[in-house]
Amino acid sequence: MALLNYAVAAAVAERAPGGLRWFLLAGWLLHAAAIGIDTTGIGTQVQGARFGFAPALSVTLWLVISVYVAESRSVPISGVRRALAVLGAIAVLLALMFPGELRPHAASRWAPIHWVLGIASYGLFGAAVLHAAMLNRADRQMRLNLQPARLVGAGAPSSAAPPTGLPLMRLERLTFRFVSAGFVVLSMAIFLGWLFASPWRWDHKVVFSILGWLVYAGLLAGRRRFGWRGPQATRWVYTGAVLLLLAYVGSRFVMEVLLNRPLGV
Repeated sequence: MALLNYAVAAAVAERAPGGLRWFLLAGWLLHAAAIGIDTTGIGTQVQGARFGFAPALSVTLWLVISVYVAESRSVPISGVRRALAVLGAIAVLLALMFPGELRPHAASRWAPIHWVLGIASYGLFGAAVLHAAMLNRADRQMRLNLQPARLVGAGAPSSAAPPTGLPLMRLERLTFRFVSAGFVVLSMAIFLGWLFASPWRWDHKVVFSILGWLVYAGLLAGRRRFGWRGPQATRWVYTGAVLLLLAYVGSRFVMEVLLNRPLGV
């Protein structure tokens, strides 16, 4: 049902925002129910959460859509609903096709906290990517609107509608707030993993996670020291997100799907 509602929301035109919004909301709620079933093991003989690249991607996309749902209640955000519906449908479909492994027991009592922090950081950085994309779009639209104004005169009004419902500066602040929050949560996840992993392994997941952490550390330092903003900053946001995607989702996809070799969490 979540897949169906996301698919309908993706098919509804942006000119009909009411229907799109409600179908997206219904898909989001049903998506949450599906994640709850997978996490608690309801309806299965063995209790435990499922882990794999598709469940991780599903939870991440649900968290990103949650941010959109929360923000859209106070600020009309346009231009991203269809993209979120498409991504949500893909995430649910992948979770159905590749449900992952059922793991009833954790190797450490701290492991569930490590997993939750890791997925939460994915969601926060995913929200940062969403806002960075809206920021780039708004910045491009503003530059396009300024070009005719320069030709006609400084007082020429812009005829193009704003691509998002958020001002440019607010989008930028929100982007860096999500980056900062994601960086803190990712730092805690990496620290717990290092502290309680037995033994600590420098595998692909750890290497890509550390590289992503370094990228976001560099972005926050550059923002504070040099005032990085606009496309220069969003490129760092995208680069860090790709590295984190490769850290867990990408590596597990290769091992589970392409090589058919299940991995540890």
